[in-house]
Amino acid sequence: MLVVGAGLAGLHTARLLAGRELTVMVVDRRRSLAAGIRTTGIFVRRTLDDFDLPGHLLGPGVRDVLLYPPSRRAPVHLASDRDEYRVADMAAVYEHAHRAAEAAGVQVLLGVRYDGTAGGVVRLEGAEPVAARFVVGADGARSRVARDLGLDVNRRFLVGAELVHPIASGTTSPAFHCVLDPRVAPGYLGWVIDDGEHAHVGVAGHPEAMRSGVRHLLEQFAETAPGRAAPVGPVERRGGPIPVGGVLRRLACPGGLLVGDAAGAVSPLTAGGLDPCLRMSELAAAVTADYLRTGDEQVLRRYDGNALRARFRGRLLLRRLSTGIRSVAAAEAAVAFLRTGAGRAAAARIMFGDGSFPDMHPRLVGAAAPS
Repeated sequence: MLVVGAGLAGLHTARLLAGRELTVMVVDRRRSLAAGIRTTGIFVRRTLDDFDLPGHLLGPGVRDVLLYPPSRRAPVHLASDRDEYRVADMAAVYEHAHRAAEAAGVQVLLGVRYDGTAGGVVRLEGAEPVAARFVVGADGARSRVARDLGLDVNRRFLVGAELVHPIASGTTSPAFHCVLDPRVAPGYLGWVIDDGEHAHVGVAGHPEAMRSGVRHLLEQFAETAPGRAAPVGPVERRGGPIPVGGVLRRLACPGGLLVGDAAGAVSPLTAGGLDPCLRMSELAAAVTADYLRTGDEQVLRRYDGNALRARFRGRLLLRRLSTGIRSVAAAEAAVAFLRTGAGRAAAARIMFGDGSFPDMHPRLVGAAAPS
């Protein structure tokens, strides 16, 4: 079988499938997994608790979150007594996942582009065609695999851009700064997450509202971003589309299935995708292995996007509401609400809560009910 895309979702799924004694190949058009990184690399506490992540590749814990209005005055300060976030060296995390997949028996081909599938034969640019009984699409927010298999595709996006730079040791305290300002991040926010070693400065918003261009808005924001430390050394740029329409409804068919961004496995509200991609990959691997073993197409119904979407209707609603914050006055009012008792409780639940994405245990999902 073939996995298209060597991101975290693709490599994790491939390793799990190889562990179920399947023959697995992964292809990725990038020649280096350090190229084309699009994620900030924020792992939340729930992911850190539930998955065996390489701790030496994660930055120090972040416990403080500051939420700013457009004026940048009087931020709402949320503090946890636990490490809520750790920022990963994603190039090293991808390479770690690459090595783990190959150690499990996966063949990983870099610099090879997927060029379509028909009749069980997959065309590849940079390699000979391969016969594949099943194709896993882990090829990003605008998945070619999804289109070729006739599965659902993402239609609602944010577009984001980010600068990453090292900072001098001991000059800052780890913190996550979030700015609600429709002038630089319409429909979403600007952020600075500083773990005391690196700072990530970014903006994201709805593409149609970012008329001056995301790169221009990022540079404008970075000049005055709160908590921004003076850079030390080179600056890395990242960016790309972020699907925020929720998990897609039709995720699987007899020819294959989708994982990660290709499946819309990103929190509609926070736009976090690392936790969902790991959880959905575990379910995808279990369902795929059972289907290939039995040939029973009913098995694929366990990988049901409708059941997953029902778990976070509230976040889909909040995503629509956040889209409506189009003026500075509205953003100031939103942060003013967060200063109230109810507002602080809601913000803490979003920033520190455990319910951003449902559990993916294969025994439970088939009978999933709204919660």
